[in-house]
Amino acid sequence: MVANSSSFMQQPLCHDSESSALLQFKQSFLIDGHASDDPSAYPKVAMWKSHGEGEGEGSNCCSWDGVECDRETGHVIGLHLASSCLYGSINSSSTLFSLVHLRRLDLSDNNFNYSEIPFGVGQISRLRSLDLSNARFSGQIPSELLALSKLVFLDLSANPMLQLQKPGLRNLVQNLTHLKALQLSEVNISSTIPHELANLSSLTTLFLRECGLHGEFPINIFQLPSLKFLSVRYNPDLIGYLPEFQETSPLKMLCLAGTSFSDELPTSIGRLGSLTELDISSCNFTGLVPSPLGHLPQLSYLDLSNNSFSGQIPSFMANLTQLTILTLADNQLSGQIPSWLMNLTQLTVLDLGRNNLEGGIPSSLFELVNLQFLSVQGNSLNGTVELNMLLKLKNLISFQLSDNKLSLLGYTRTNVTLPKFKILGLSSCNLTEFPDFLRNQDELEVLFLSRNKIHGLIPKWMWNTSQENLEALFLSGNLLTGFDQHPVVLPWSRLSILQLDSNMLQGPLPIPPPSTIKYSVSRNKLTGEISSLICNMSSLTFLDLSSNNLSGRIPQCLANLSKSLSVLDLGRNSLDGPIPQTCTVPNNLRVINLGENQFQGQIPRSFANCIMLEHLVLGNNQIDDIFPFWLGALPQLQVLILRSNRFHGAIGSWHSNFRFAKLRIVDLSDNKFIGDLPSEYFQNWDAMKLTDIANDLRYMQARPKFQIPGYRWTMPYMYSMTMTNRGMQRFYEKIPDVFIAIDFSGNNFKGQIPTSIGNLNGLHLLNLGDNNLTGHIPSSLGDLTQLESLDLSQNQLSGEISLQLTEITFLAFFNVSHNHLTGPIPQGKQFSTFSNASFDGNPGLCGSPLSRACGSSEASPPTSSSSKQGSTSEFDWKFVLMGYGSGLVIGVSMGYCLTSWKHEWFVKTFGKRQRKWTRKERRGHRV
Repeated sequence: MVANSSSFMQQPLCHDSESSALLQFKQSFLIDGHASDDPSAYPKVAMWKSHGEGEGEGSNCCSWDGVECDRETGHVIGLHLASSCLYGSINSSSTLFSLVHLRRLDLSDNNFNYSEIPFGVGQISRLRSLDLSNARFSGQIPSELLALSKLVFLDLSANPMLQLQKPGLRNLVQNLTHLKALQLSEVNISSTIPHELANLSSLTTLFLRECGLHGEFPINIFQLPSLKFLSVRYNPDLIGYLPEFQETSPLKMLCLAGTSFSDELPTSIGRLGSLTELDISSCNFTGLVPSPLGHLPQLSYLDLSNNSFSGQIPSFMANLTQLTILTLADNQLSGQIPSWLMNLTQLTVLDLGRNNLEGGIPSSLFELVNLQFLSVQGNSLNGTVELNMLLKLKNLISFQLSDNKLSLLGYTRTNVTLPKFKILGLSSCNLTEFPDFLRNQDELEVLFLSRNKIHGLIPKWMWNTSQENLEALFLSGNLLTGFDQHPVVLPWSRLSILQLDSNMLQGPLPIPPPSTIKYSVSRNKLTGEISSLICNMSSLTFLDLSSNNLSGRIPQCLANLSKSLSVLDLGRNSLDGPIPQTCTVPNNLRVINLGENQFQGQIPRSFANCIMLEHLVLGNNQIDDIFPFWLGALPQLQVLILRSNRFHGAIGSWHSNFRFAKLRIVDLSDNKFIGDLPSEYFQNWDAMKLTDIANDLRYMQARPKFQIPGYRWTMPYMYSMTMTNRGMQRFYEKIPDVFIAIDFSGNNFKGQIPTSIGNLNGLHLLNLGDNNLTGHIPSSLGDLTQLESLDLSQNQLSGEISLQLTEITFLAFFNVSHNHLTGPIPQGKQFSTFSNASFDGNPGLCGSPLSRACGSSEASPPTSSSSKQGSTSEFDWKFVLMGYGSGLVIGVSMGYCLTSWKHEWFVKTFGKRQRKWTRKERRGHRV
């Protein structure tokens, strides 16, 4: 026990050496209220005093808060300083390690400034319990810790920068054989789980959540005779099978969420009569919800979310009357919400969101008076919801109706006494104005009102809604035009997330409060300059002001935000002037999109410090610079768009220090580049040689995580760009992550097409048109088996078209017009689908689809097949999509079977069609 004043007279005074050691330990730290996360944290060491500072028991360390002494010897045997607001670091010379009689040490929930766990911990050889969880330690766990052979309790969890690798988990398990509780969640282990864990016969608790574990989970661990609590959540590469459970199993908690266990639950899980908590969310389970779950009468927590369970919500769940938390979200459940749910009277959390449920919401659901969290969002529910139905749910703090076919009734009344919500989701609820009841919601933290029909000005009273508590506000996709009495800075003092995208907002840019970490106001009609007040958001992670009419220069202070920013999108405005220096400090920037503005000058050389940058769009500006070869040092850069500027000079030679290691899309079109095509770059752009095809269509994106107290979101930002494809300028709202493209068109490149370009066999688009290239079309282009669009038009190319090009079986667009090509046009396969326009302006070419037959000076009449080939009929287009191979980008097989995602690739992915530019316009744009 921890000694206090009542026990002081019954035990000897603590030893002076130990008292002195504790005081020196205290003095090595600062007291910082932000160093602990627990709201009840306080500085336990604040009242520790030396003999000179206090009298009587005040100077006896055995009476100090957090200190535990042996009643007989007076030695300090326990130090319990969890949540004590300690800030600083510990090294191996710390006097803490002179307390050799310590048996229990708890320093959890403090801030040790990401220092390493000192090897001096091995000196406390009597330790039986060690808790350093959530204490901001980093680095490798020292081998000396593994010498603490008497440990029965070890908790190092919630230190995500901590590593257990050399030594690893196997070494730890082999040395600490008396462990009863092992908690290493969020420690970077990155290994398999050793079979030796099954030898820890005394183990009752094993928590290995989010540790980077992989390989097969040893099935014998489930058979440990004392194991009650097991969690291996969020280790996606961990595989395994559940065993045949026995009725004697002591398991009370089983959490496998986010792993890759077998896609089927054994029927024997119904034997776990002691089980109170089961979490198998995000485990790829399919089929009906297993009926053995109905035989677990003690269950109080059941999470089946984010699987592929189908069918109706099973009636056997009515037997689980002890349930307090039931989460079935993100499955494929269908049918109606069952009325028998009212029998689960203990429920505090019910989440049915993002399924395929239909019908109305049964009124009996609102009889569950203990509910605190209710979500039915993202289904196909219809009908109406009357606010009065919520009157009985006095404990309800989270209510989410968003994204159904529901209409909310009574939302314009102010005299309804509703619960005080913390989370309220009313997106897509057919609202036409701001609900009046929000005036009284002063505890609201998260409010979703997106995708409604709310129109006009945002009323002034909304500013007072939960002014001290609101942390996230979502208003995207409405018809809002502005603010009633526009404030200089929006007044919500704790606001972290503000989304105003896709409205009709006019006037100056609204400025959120300094607390904001995500601000998105794209696709509006905002005008004027970007105020320097925006720079007060010192923790801003995500800023998207794109697709407005903003003008003027970027505030210089915005560069200071690069330390926190992950996404910066100012594209499609009318901003001008030089681009400010960015990334002048260590940063996390992944996206910079400044395209389609009027920026001038050069690319700031400080961009070389943006080492996390993946997506850089500077196209359609007035940048006057040479090729930024130095960007090749950025190890993560995948997309580089420099189109339609005033870049000039030769590309130059490739250098191993500037290798563009991950570059997949590069667009240099419509500039003033000269010289030969960069053959050395083509030889070394390794990421363009990849031909791996995903089973499903995914998009290039940043996935910044936003965490505010009590909530955590991952909100994807889809990469976008403008690029020319099939002779048309297109805006790509999304970019498939398998897409690989080169566009060097509209420059003054000369010389031959390098054969090395044939090494880039992952290419889907290659556009070298409108240059001064000469020589033959290299046959090595036939090795580009993934190619879907090839444009070599408006050059000075000569010779014949290589037959090897017919082997490009997914070639949907081909243009060699306006060159000096001669000889017969290859026939068959994809070449049977191309029209006359693909070959125009080459007097020496002959054969279908041209009317000029080979070997004759007279025109030959078009065949019936060639007349069909001259059009882009629906049949021909499907034929092009299908190709002659399988397993390529489109992933088709022979036969008439075009799936929806293939259509999405060629329609959505190839972008929104815009007007075609003439050659004269293209040249004129570069002047």
